[in-house]
Amino acid sequence: MTLTISAASAAELPALLPVLARLRIRVFRDWPYLYDGDLDYEERYLSTFAKSAGAIVVLARDGNEIVGAATGVPLGEHDPAFASPLVAAGYDPGDIFYCAESVLLPDYRGLGAGHAFFDQREAAARAQGCKYSSFCAVIRSPDHPARPPEYRPLDSFWKKRGYTPIANTIVHYTWRDLGGSSETEKPMQVWIKSLVAEIG
Repeated sequence: MTLTISAASAAELPALLPVLARLRIRVFRDWPYLYDGDLDYEERYLSTFAKSAGAIVVLARDGNEIVGAATGVPLGEHDPAFASPLVAAGYDPGDIFYCAESVLLPDYRGLGAGHAFFDQREAAARAQGCKYSSFCAVIRSPDHPARPPEYRPLDSFWKKRGYTPIANTIVHYTWRDLGGSSETEKPMQVWIKSLVAEIG
């Protein structure tokens, strides 16, 4: 197993969209997202990163196989739904780089890909003069029947990276859970990290 991490070039992305869409659906089926994904939707969503000049898509490869990916984009070039609660909390969307999603196949976890994903996205944020890096994470009930007994939240990992949850700052997204008959709204906690000291 040889894991390499690198950013995809803009020229590479269009051909990679189907691969990345399938990877996202595969990983997000698991707890805590339980996402019953749709390939067409995923490809359309991912195409927004290919069209954004400030976006980055970081790939994790084992040889030639893509086993993980992380996306990031200046918040002003992304979904306004995510910006609204940050504006309400007193932030300027123009100062924020949004670390959208990270997906990694289970066999490759614990090998440093998570840190590498954040390193490259935060570097892209600093290069564009962003003051903050942010993301959101789904909130699930601790007693949810689908929660695996061995599940460990990623809160401690995010906190070690310098991220903190913003109190009372929640964004809502909808998707269909596995086994569900329709899409339902999910609360997502917003986390943020200051990059100001790193920018200087």
